[in-house]
Amino acid sequence: MDPYDIMMGMILVLTPVICWFFTRSQRAHRVPVRKWAEEFHNKRYYLHAIGYIVIIRWKSITDKLNEPMKRRTGHWTDWVHDVEGELTKWVQDAFRNDALTEFLNFHYLFVYLFLIYVTTVYFAYSGDRDMTDKVTLNYLLIYALAVPYYLFFNVEVTSSWIPGMDALLYHEGWYTVFYALHDPLDNAVPSLHVAIPFGIMMLNYLHVKEQGGTLREWRHWNYHLFVSINTLLFIFTILYLGIHWVVDIPLGLLIGSIGALFIHHLQPRLRNDHGPVFKGIGREKVRRHIFVEGVVMLVLLTVMMMAVNYQEENVDERISFRLGEGDSTFEIIQKFDPGDMVQSNISNLNQHSSLEIVLVMVETSVPAMETGSIDWDVMRTLGEHHIVAPQTTLPLNITSPKIYHFVVMHYPDASEDEPVMEVRIINDYGDDKMGQAVFLSLPSLWMTGFVVYRLYRLRKEGRSWLDSTPSYVWATSPATDEEA
Repeated sequence: MDPYDIMMGMILVLTPVICWFFTRSQRAHRVPVRKWAEEFHNKRYYLHAIGYIVIIRWKSITDKLNEPMKRRTGHWTDWVHDVEGELTKWVQDAFRNDALTEFLNFHYLFVYLFLIYVTTVYFAYSGDRDMTDKVTLNYLLIYALAVPYYLFFNVEVTSSWIPGMDALLYHEGWYTVFYALHDPLDNAVPSLHVAIPFGIMMLNYLHVKEQGGTLREWRHWNYHLFVSINTLLFIFTILYLGIHWVVDIPLGLLIGSIGALFIHHLQPRLRNDHGPVFKGIGREKVRRHIFVEGVVMLVLLTVMMMAVNYQEENVDERISFRLGEGDSTFEIIQKFDPGDMVQSNISNLNQHSSLEIVLVMVETSVPAMETGSIDWDVMRTLGEHHIVAPQTTLPLNITSPKIYHFVVMHYPDASEDEPVMEVRIINDYGDDKMGQAVFLSLPSLWMTGFVVYRLYRLRKEGRSWLDSTPSYVWATSPATDEEA
């Protein structure tokens, strides 16, 4: 079975089980089967389905920019490593277990995707329109929030940088092909496996607290607890599997919080809970929003461009991968259109040790990764094998279109003087994608500006940061002592 078969099986089997189980104590709120079509139409849930399609397409476009952009934006892995050291390797070594690895691989991919989907269905089935809106927007907008961080502040995964740390997920053949075809296999910061489920938790909290209740008394408390437990497990998983750094956790929480605040304050207006969507929005208000949110966007955009300039000035000092003795890892070469090509320059930065390279098609690489790691003796027989001498650069021209490739690296024999192999890989995809990357980042910058300005206005008016009512309502509903 391939991943899609498993995902569809989980949807068909587990969705009704989850919805039934977590609504046992709220049967009166369940939407009867005979009213599903009416509910879907009347509450405009077709827009939610369209939203999922849009974000899948958005992600596809962003992923296609990631690798071409790295020639200019580089990465910040060395900075993160200087701060954290090898803490994540300690986590992996301390808990390493084959059964645990299998379980967490499954949980990382399938439970994560299923949780995103089933949360929307659960709230819709339990008759909670507002939370259905919010958790759907949570997935759509938190990914959009992460785009500039992925494109302009790239951080490689821990297993690509910490010698001796294994990619327990990415070097498992069956999973490797799936991820290579749908994910660039880097982009460690921030972790959406933290940001999206935490966004759900944050939305639950904001929704309940604004209504003056508590989470334990809320009819969805058991489901909230279910999401919380999975979020904690995701946090451990991303460290254990050789994917994310510790810093990904607080940054994921931050992205999840910004997204939740944006959604919490915008959803009532989108649903016309206080009148038409654009009620109370005059020219003066528009000008203020444009100015304040524009300033925030400009500041963030300036930081992005400064980061690009720094990376371009230091391209000759850039290290892309670090391998210990016997380590193997890979760089993914994305597919490209017929008539195009990718020029990959692989530099061995060591003084005395040689580097081995294999250029192989992704689907062809599976026999070398059937045991959960890269079997180099097998891998070297599957593609073009090269040896890169110390202080030299190997140019590779990849000309086969519509095919994903791996540039697989192996450090066979370390010396006492060079226990770590340092490698620089610069891939030239041709056209400059900077304009597209900036354009796709603008929604994230605006949402951040909106949240900053909204919280400022609430504080200025003496209102609670939980207050989601539009500002034109404030004049007729003064803040209570509790809100202030």
